[in-house]
Amino acid sequence: MDEAIRRILAECDTWAVVGLSNNTSRAAYGVGRFLQGHGKRIVPVHPAAETVHGEQGYATLAEIPFAVDCVDVFVRSELAGAIADQAVGINAQAVWFQLDVVDQDAYARTTAAGLMMVMDHCPAIEWGRLGPTS
Repeated sequence: MDEAIRRILAECDTWAVVGLSNNTSRAAYGVGRFLQGHGKRIVPVHPAAETVHGEQGYATLAEIPFAVDCVDVFVRSELAGAIADQAVGINAQAVWFQLDVVDQDAYARTTAAGLMMVMDHCPAIEWGRLGPTS
């Protein structure tokens, strides 16, 4: 999984963050800010479609009118597989399931479709270990 982590952190510039809202107590809020602070464009994806960290939100991945490189998933494991399938549908390059988000069947489907995938990891944690040096 380390190679996928390295590639996603280095190659993916636009990150759709599923579950990102203006709730500052949620992990997605801090991780979205972290990614943005490291030069990534974040796209909030939440049913409320809120603007977060200055970026326009969308209710679903399908509503985003531009290409997304990575779909970062902050939902419960039982809901994450459907998000991974939607990521395949929008031609994302990668799917990232956050800490404690695990779905082996979704991993198999997503990687079989040619996407890179990481499960049960956080990009803010992995950045210092495997992220870009620039």
